[in-house]
Amino acid sequence: MRKAFLSLVLAAALVPVLRSAQAPAPVYVTLWFDTEDYLLPQDDDATKRLAELLSQLGVRATFKIVGEKARVLERRGRSDVIAALKRHDIGYHSNTHSQQPTIAVYLQNAGWEDGRAEFKRREQPGVDDIKRIFGVTPVAYGQPGSAWAPQTYPALRDMGIKVYLDEADQVGLDDQPFFYGGMLNIFRMRSTLVRMALSGGSSLTEGQAAFDQVHAALTARGGGTISIYYHPNEWVQAEFWDAVNFQRGANPAPGEWKPPRMRPAAETEQAFADFDKFIRFIKARSGVRFVTATELTELYADRATGRDFGRADLLAIARAVQKDFDFLKADGYALSGADMFALLTDSAAAVAGTKTLPAAVRLTTIDGPGQTFSPSTGQLRSSSFNWDAFGSAIRETAAYCRVHHRMPDEVWIGAENLSPADYLATLGGVLEEFLTSGKLPARVDRKSARTTFERYVAEDSTKLWGWIIFPEGFHAPRIMELARLQAWTLKPALLNR
Repeated sequence: MRKAFLSLVLAAALVPVLRSAQAPAPVYVTLWFDTEDYLLPQDDDATKRLAELLSQLGVRATFKIVGEKARVLERRGRSDVIAALKRHDIGYHSNTHSQQPTIAVYLQNAGWEDGRAEFKRREQPGVDDIKRIFGVTPVAYGQPGSAWAPQTYPALRDMGIKVYLDEADQVGLDDQPFFYGGMLNIFRMRSTLVRMALSGGSSLTEGQAAFDQVHAALTARGGGTISIYYHPNEWVQAEFWDAVNFQRGANPAPGEWKPPRMRPAAETEQAFADFDKFIRFIKARSGVRFVTATELTELYADRATGRDFGRADLLAIARAVQKDFDFLKADGYALSGADMFALLTDSAAAVAGTKTLPAAVRLTTIDGPGQTFSPSTGQLRSSSFNWDAFGSAIRETAAYCRVHHRMPDEVWIGAENLSPADYLATLGGVLEEFLTSGKLPARVDRKSARTTFERYVAEDSTKLWGWIIFPEGFHAPRIMELARLQAWTLKPALLNR
């Protein structure tokens, strides 16, 4: 009798465990709209209809709104459209979108600091108008077309924007969310990007099949995120509004802007009907949940931020940076190259000053270098340094990071400089010795390391910048050079289950 009773108790205890084991891996779907056409009033109606349709289905999307679109809605008295959009996440999609010069064009020759300042100068008015008209700070940003640039990231953070949400090919990590530039990125999703065509016929069944294929692949790998995007104008226009006016660098005056061709009403109705069925289909899939940009910041919260890093953590980091490295994945969190640079520099600065290591170190988020390293001129290239000189360099580097909120382009030790990677490798050797022996070396051996995170950044080419709004032959080697430097900040975004 007792054995039977214990068996029943054990079986009851195992029920939630078995259910958990059988539950499908979570798949999150983020649906976003580039809400941009400020020419045609029909786009206003399509935007409202989409926002209301999704609300009726219990789905919240992220509508990234162009500043001029918001102002046009206000001038046209479309408080009904604004109210419908307010039920969803509000993002930002640049101030004037395709009017020349577009973002990548005006930043193509800019450096890090001046590019950051220029983006903020040009784009802050659009953000301010979104705040005024919609009553919220936009949670996400995405560039118009493929007009991406790394200098936008610190400016976006200054504006209070938390997520980079778009699709292009400049940088990405395993077709899933990642951190770059101090922000959560849902970008270059490629194999986990799904779009049902709005062309009728077999579009719905093909879209459903495409979704199921990606859903199955993500479920098999333990879950993840699917990105789906549209433009409200796709429902009502037969051609994109901006391609009609700003193609290949064209810059007509507003009085010369031409409306795009419209879709027949029957095609528009079919597109709405198919979209309704597509969203219902996705909602019905096992383990699927629609999420907004705001919810993604919670699902992919950076657990390295606010964490206490102790001796064992620092020792693991110190050893990792003495060889080829990119980012470091640990138990429940990840560290970028810039994170490791900041943690080791702050720890070593304390050791250099007091000869003791703090009980715990907190991560300070910093950007990558602003320009490519160039060795100092002259014949001086030491194989080792005395501790006083290297300790002074550590303190100077920590001060630089505090003041500029980014890594230095070079680290000076007397009259010669080290690249950020070589400095970090050398620093790792010093800290490993201190953490294992309790002693600082009288002389510091110079070490070299190679970063490998650059492989996640695309090479510059005209194909990379294929947006029809760019001038013919446009490409941006300076932008992509800065992109590789900011890959110091790249790391995977780990799903908080």
